[in-house]
Amino acid sequence: MPLPVLVIPVMALAAQAAAPSRSIVVTGRAWAPFISPMGEPFRARTKSDDTLAMWFGQADRNHDGVLTADEMRADADRFFATLDANHDGEIDPDEVMHYEAEVAPEIQVVVGTMRKPGEATERKNRRLADGIGAAMGFGGALQGAARYGLLNMPEPVAAADTDFDRGVSLEEFRVAAARRFQLLDSGRTGRLTLPQLEALREIALAKKGRSRNDDDDGRVGNGLPPEN
Repeated sequence: MPLPVLVIPVMALAAQAAAPSRSIVVTGRAWAPFISPMGEPFRARTKSDDTLAMWFGQADRNHDGVLTADEMRADADRFFATLDANHDGEIDPDEVMHYEAEVAPEIQVVVGTMRKPGEATERKNRRLADGIGAAMGFGGALQGAARYGLLNMPEPVAAADTDFDRGVSLEEFRVAAARRFQLLDSGRTGRLTLPQLEALREIALAKKGRSRNDDDDGRVGNGLPPEN
């Protein structure tokens, strides 16, 4: 059963002071996701599920063990169609909000990092001030979707809005897919393999620290493990 998570965005702090009963409630998920480069969540249901491999297997359309730029763009097109609920050719602000609150609520900056299936921990109380500090980037820790993905990109869908009109067109999403493929394909080979992406994830984890106040979320999930 989905777990309710109380989330108070930074922009809502002043409003909350005047009307504390209007806090925003989003729907949590039993397991934290792997967030694909375009922002799609893939969730484990058992200890043996490999969420990165789940995304790779979907994006690798011809199942040859190699992901190309064309395949990544096709996968982006598919996810775009899912997010564009009214089919007007743009992910509008309401659809972006739906993505952040319902499709991938774990990316919100005041939601703690979740753990792998089978690695339950006691829930830790987090002060609102800690969440605000995380939202503002204090502490140098991975934030938002970056905690669960391959790129240091807290909100992958909104980040595709290059003209800053608060909407994401299909063309913008395709351009973002091409650029993100290039970021992952540092050797410019035009191809990505699952072992390569697994290595990139380990390297990203090794380089990024966590703030002292960034406690793990008490729910069970397959988020990034804490670093020493």
